[in-house]
Amino acid sequence: MNSQKSVSKPPVKSSKRSGPSSGGPRGKKPKPGRLERWGLKQNFFLLGLECLGLLSGAALTTMLALGYAANRFGGSSFFSNLLPFAVGVVCLIVATAVLLILWGKLRLGLLRIAAPLPASLAVALGLAAAWYIADDGYAPVFTDFRGLVGGKQQAAKNTLAHQVYAAYRRYDAGNLQKMIDRSQAYTAAVKEAAVSFDLDADLLLGVAATESSFLPRDSFDGGHGLFQITAVPKFLLDRARKQLAVDKLSLVDPRHNAYVAAATLKHYLAEMHNDLFLGLLAYNIGPRNGGLKFIMEQYGATDFVTMQPYFQELPRDYPIRVLSYSLAFRLWRQDGKLLAYQEGDNAEHIQRAGIPGLETVF
Repeated sequence: MNSQKSVSKPPVKSSKRSGPSSGGPRGKKPKPGRLERWGLKQNFFLLGLECLGLLSGAALTTMLALGYAANRFGGSSFFSNLLPFAVGVVCLIVATAVLLILWGKLRLGLLRIAAPLPASLAVALGLAAAWYIADDGYAPVFTDFRGLVGGKQQAAKNTLAHQVYAAYRRYDAGNLQKMIDRSQAYTAAVKEAAVSFDLDADLLLGVAATESSFLPRDSFDGGHGLFQITAVPKFLLDRARKQLAVDKLSLVDPRHNAYVAAATLKHYLAEMHNDLFLGLLAYNIGPRNGGLKFIMEQYGATDFVTMQPYFQELPRDYPIRVLSYSLAFRLWRQDGKLLAYQEGDNAEHIQRAGIPGLETVF
């Protein structure tokens, strides 16, 4: 009798899927990753914000570092000045590369936590750098940086600035205070004209102080009023009249006089490519002898410093006097008093205050 062996059949697999491979409950989809929750536009925005924060912080820190290096290694000796400065620049480049690598690693970790974190941290670092170096104590560092980048132009500007400081230092405090007191009756009109033509009000007050000492009158050389207006081109008179919204100008009116002066100064500053010293000198010379632009072309001069040796009858000290008075008005407005330049740390404080019309971003 043959015995039949029983063969066990393999279990039949169910055709129904029990759920996702992750083992989660049936019918539920897996949660998206951190980055998947943000759309393409949002990710580009965050990336742009991150780059902006990093670039801002890096630029400001680089300016600070180069300013310190220019001050520390300033000079012309190869081994004592030039070579150490070049080595410092190389070290700065290497340090920047290392920091970028570290940032890349940190960024990946932050993205796992939340997509906005790298951008937020980068912006915070940029703002912290701006806050740190915006302190007044770092103004000399940026002056050194301007000297490093600006070269001859910045050196000439520094020389002229110290001429202004020296002129302010020589003023008699009592006479200067009288000038400030007399100006109060005309300050509102001068400020209004300055705002109308986008000029520094202290600068325009300095022009009035130089022209009339705030004693409006008709002078023997044909000057009229607060700003001693003489020969002004008709188109500038029309420009002032339109800003005032009047049919006829009266140079006896201090407000009208200030508007004509502001229109004229604005024009000459534009003609001199916003060179403050040349613009003031052109304002003072006016259109006579063809104007300052024609005179400079005759001598081949390009700026106030190269023009100075050719001055004979021209008022070479006019811009210095205007700016020294302007500096006095700024100090009076900021500190409520006129500081003696030579006392204590006043010189440093006055230089930080800046010469109206001549200051830069920091």
